[in-house]
Amino acid sequence: MSGYNVPCRFCGKLIPKESNVCPVCGKSDPIFLRCPKCRDILKKDWFNCPSCGLSLRIKCPKCGQETFFDNVCEKCGAELKVVCPNPKCRTEQLPVSDKCIKCGKPLNI
Repeated sequence: MSGYNVPCRFCGKLIPKESNVCPVCGKSDPIFLRCPKCRDILKKDWFNCPSCGLSLRIKCPKCGQETFFDNVCEKCGAELKVVCPNPKCRTEQLPVSDKCIKCGKPLNI
């Protein structure tokens, strides 16, 4: 990694500008908000990704309210992660689809 460090958008600590995960707080996409499907840079007030068209509004697995897909629910503050129910997979992921990103099994969300 080269160049200047930049602040993580979650914890504010300086991290390498190429980081996909903050080495301090462990959150994904610490520099820019990115589409989980195509990885294009997004803005929080958008409803769809301008590159791939993915809907950026999801149902919070905890409170059931519609929210922007970022790391936490705008309504209740819960982390927006679901775990694949397949015992051989158990991949943790954002609920942007009704199927697991790794094994393709239904997420039951």
